[in-house]
Amino acid sequence: MRTEGIGIGDAVFPVEPWQIREPALDPDRLGQSESVLALANGHIGLRGNLDEGEPHVIPGTYLNSYYEQRPLPYPEGGYGYPEQGQTVVNVTDGKLIRLMVDDEPFHVAHGTLRAHERVLDLRAGVLRRSVDWESPAGRRVRIRSSRLVSFTHRTVAAVDYEVEAVGHEVRITVQSGLVANEKQPQASSDPRVAAALDRPLVAVSRDTEQHGAVLLHRTRASGLLMAAGMDHAIEAPGDYDEETDVRGDWARTTVVTVLRPGERLRVTKFLGYAWSSSRSPQALRDQAAGALTGARYAGWDGLAAAQREYLDDFWDAADVEIDGDPVLQQSVRFGLFHVLQAGARAERRAIGAKGLTGPGYDGHAFWDTEGFVLPLLTYVAPHAAADVLRWRHSILDQARQRARTLGLEGAAFPWRTIHGEECSAYWPAGTAALHLNAVIARAVERYREVTGDDALEGDCGLEILVETARLWVSHGHHDATGVWHVDGVTGPDEYSAVADDNVFTNLMAARNLRAAADACTRRPEAAARLGVRPDEPRAWRAAAGAVHVPYDERLGVHEQSAGFTRYAPWDFAGEHPGEPLMLHAPYFQLYRRQVIKQADLVLAMHWCPEEFTPEQAARNVDYYERITVRDSSLSACTQSVLCAEVGHLELAHDYASEAALVDLRDLHANTRDGLHLASLAGAWSAVVEGFGGLRERGSVLTLAPRLPGGITGLRFRLRHSGVRLLVEADHETVRVTLRDGTDARLPVVLYGEEAEVTADAPVERPVVPLEPLLPPPVQPPGYAPQRAAPPAAS
Repeated sequence: MRTEGIGIGDAVFPVEPWQIREPALDPDRLGQSESVLALANGHIGLRGNLDEGEPHVIPGTYLNSYYEQRPLPYPEGGYGYPEQGQTVVNVTDGKLIRLMVDDEPFHVAHGTLRAHERVLDLRAGVLRRSVDWESPAGRRVRIRSSRLVSFTHRTVAAVDYEVEAVGHEVRITVQSGLVANEKQPQASSDPRVAAALDRPLVAVSRDTEQHGAVLLHRTRASGLLMAAGMDHAIEAPGDYDEETDVRGDWARTTVVTVLRPGERLRVTKFLGYAWSSSRSPQALRDQAAGALTGARYAGWDGLAAAQREYLDDFWDAADVEIDGDPVLQQSVRFGLFHVLQAGARAERRAIGAKGLTGPGYDGHAFWDTEGFVLPLLTYVAPHAAADVLRWRHSILDQARQRARTLGLEGAAFPWRTIHGEECSAYWPAGTAALHLNAVIARAVERYREVTGDDALEGDCGLEILVETARLWVSHGHHDATGVWHVDGVTGPDEYSAVADDNVFTNLMAARNLRAAADACTRRPEAAARLGVRPDEPRAWRAAAGAVHVPYDERLGVHEQSAGFTRYAPWDFAGEHPGEPLMLHAPYFQLYRRQVIKQADLVLAMHWCPEEFTPEQAARNVDYYERITVRDSSLSACTQSVLCAEVGHLELAHDYASEAALVDLRDLHANTRDGLHLASLAGAWSAVVEGFGGLRERGSVLTLAPRLPGGITGLRFRLRHSGVRLLVEADHETVRVTLRDGTDARLPVVLYGEEAEVTADAPVERPVVPLEPLLPPPVQPPGYAPQRAAPPAAS
C-alpha cells in the first residue's frame, strides 16, 4: 500500500472514545459510511443505509450463510475445479421508512438539509440519526431515528422513528416497508453470474398482520427459504390512519396524521428474520411472527435496555484503554465492536471476511476467521469462538470429499466458502493454500488452552485435528535423509505461489500434527472411535519432528520458502505500475521476484515464536520489511506485533494505527464493499500481543508489556481459564489483576519470570526494557506506514 505524507487517510469521523459520529452527510463517502455504521449480531446484518433508502451505494440486509449459487467462469477448466460459487444475498430490506411532509417526499438531496448527523454508539449498540429538513414548499421537520440489531433477541431488529413539526402545521405520512429484490450494483462482468444474482428471491407467500406483514421468499438455485416480518407500535398526539398493503415482493404499512408545531409522531418498527434449508414455510412464518410478538412485548425501551446490558458485560471483559493516542483508542474499540457484531449470535455459522457489513468477497469465510478473528473472540467472547469451530466441524464431510478430489487423505477445508463447498476459482491462491487447515487446527488448540474448556475438543475438535493431521501426512513426504517436506503450496504471501517448504506452512503443519497426536493421547477412546490407528500419532510426531525449515546461511535469515532468497529482487526504484500490484503487474512477474504481498515468514514468527531465537527474529524482520508491500489488509497487524517484539516500538505503533484505521480512513479505498474484519481484529492483536507482549505457553499466559513513546498507558481486559483478567502497564510498571472469585488463581509468566495471580494478590513488576539488536528497518520506497495525525484542537 503506497503512502504519501504522514497522515493516514482523511478523518471523516471525529475522534471520540466511545462513538463513531458522522457530523454531516457526504455523498462521496456514503458507501464507506454504509459499512462503518452497519449493525449486526452475527445472524442479521443491516448496512448503514439511510432510513428512506435513497441515496445509497449498496443497499444491504443480510442473513448469515443465506446465499445463492452461481456458476464459476473458467476460460480453461481443469480437473477438480469448483463448478459452483456461492454469493451472499441481499435479503428482504426491512430498514426502509419513507416520509412525506404534506405532499413532498423527504430526500436529503431535495429541499434544504439544515443538519444531518448519525452516531454509532459503541456502548449502547445503537445507530442514532438526527435530521433538520425543510421541504421545497418551506415545511420544516425534525427527524430522529434509532436503529438496533438485538444481541439478546437473535432474530430481531428494530427502528424507532420520530417526526416533529417545526413552525407550521403539516400532514405527515410515514411509509414503513419490506422490499425484496432491490436493485444491486453489478457484481461481475460475467453475464451468467449477473443473471444468477438478478432478482434471486422468489416469492413464496405473504401474510398481513394487525400492524404489519410477513413475507416468505426462496432463492432460485440454492433453494433456501427465508421469512421477513415487520410490526409497528404507533404514538401520535391525535387521530391517525393506518393501513397495510402486501404484494409478493413488498409490503407497506402507512401511517398518516397531522402535526401542529412541536408535536411528534413516533413509529417503532420491529423486524423479525429467519431462514432455513429444511423447515416448512409455515414453520418459518410462525418463527418470524413469534419474533415480532416478543419484540413488541419488549418494546423499544426494553430492547435498548437489554442491548446496553449485553454490551456492558462485553466491555467489562474486553475493553482496551489506550492513554496518549485517542485515534488508536477509538479505532480499537470500533474494531472490537464490529468483531463482536460479526460473531455474537452466529451460532454455528460462518464469520465472513466482511462480517455482515457488505457483499465484498461474496460473503465468503476464509482463513482470516480462524487466523485473526478467533484469537480475539477466544479471549473476549469465547462462546462465539466455539460456535465458529463447531461450524467448521459441520462442513467436515465436504472437506473430506474435497481431499479425495485432490488425491489426499483426511480433510481439506475450502479456501473460501459459505456453505462448505470450495468456491475459489483460482487454485494457486486457493486450493494450494493448504495452511488454512493448520490455522483451523491452531484455533481448536488455542481455544482449549485459553479457555480451559475441554468440551469442544470432545464434541468436535478432536475430529478436526485428526482429519487435518491425516491431510498433512498424505501431502508431505520424507526425503532420503529423513527430512520431512511440504511441496507445492501457497503460503500467506500470495505473490509467491505454489512453492516448496514454505516456512509458515511447514511450522503450522508440524504444530497441527503435534496437537492431533497430543489430543489422541488425552482421548484414546474417542480417537479409537474415529479409527485412529496406533501408528498414526507416531507418524504425525515423526513428521513434525523432521520438518524442514529453510534457512539462508549466507544472509543469516530464514527463507520464506525454499530458494526464495535467490529470486531476483523486485525493482522498487523503477517505475511503479500501480497499486495493488496484483491488479497492475502480471502474476508471472510477481511469482518469480522477491516482493511480498503480506506478512508470511513474519507471521510464522508471530504464531510460532518458539521456533525462532531473538537474533533470528530481528534479522528476519529487517530483511522482510524491505520487500513487503502490504497489498493485503492482513499484513500491518502482524508486522506491528513483530516490530514490537524486536524492539522497534515506534514502527510497531505506526503499523498498529494502519491496521486499526483501515476502514475508518478507508485506506484501501474499498470499505464500501464491507469492513476488513480481520484487520480490525488484528488491531487488537497489535496492541495486546504487540505492546502487551501477550503470548501463550501451552495454557500459561505470558506477558511482556513495552509501550511506544506515543502511548503513555495501556489497560486491557480479557478472559482466561474462566476468569476475567486486567493488565495495566505504563513505561515503568506492569500490574496483573484477577477480577473473579476469592479462590481464583492463574499462573502467568512476566518477562520470563513465573508468577501466580490470585483474586486478593495482584502481581506487579517493573517494565523490563528491550534494546533492539538492529536499527529500525526500512520499507520499500513509498510503502512506509503512515502515522495517524493527532486530532485537531477543539
